Amino acid sequence: MLAADPGASIASIAAEAGVDRRTVYRRFASREDLLAAVYASRLEAIEKAIEDARLREAPVAVALHRYVENIIAVNRTWPVDLARMLADDDVRARRDASAREVDAFLDRATAEGLLRSGLPDGWASAVLPQLTHLVSRQLPELSPARAADVVVDTLLHGIGAP
Repeated sequence: MLAADPGASIASIAAEAGVDRRTVYRRFASREDLLAAVYASRLEAIEKAIEDARLREAPVAVALHRYVENIIAVNRTWPVDLARMLADDDVRARRDASAREVDAFLDRATAEGLLRSGLPDGWASAVLPQLTHLVSRQLPELSPARAADVVVDTLLHGIGAP
């Protein structure tokens, strides 16, 4: 509901969940506390997705697919944008650490020849999340694994090494 309407009220969220708004307020003191919990859950899921992909250890192609599949699942489970929480220093630091981990992996993928070198700095880091976001929203009928196939195929044929 928050993905569709970031301004959704506690009353409307409670109604959608089939509970009284007092039930929500027993768990969350304010709308901001509810939003913080949702964003924290998304951030934790992203960190887990990165860890599970084994970006530093797994073969690059395997790690890429695993990462994309995991992030598609996160996007579908927690379809809210972390950008609203980036004013929080802890959230920003954690998000930046995750981004650095993925950037280092994409550098590794380039160094190992999976991705083409010579592209503008940060191009793969900009394209990959856009592709995962797009497939997460536009192809909901695909399983995360099949959706990851589409993203990886698109990424490699668009910026992969010849």
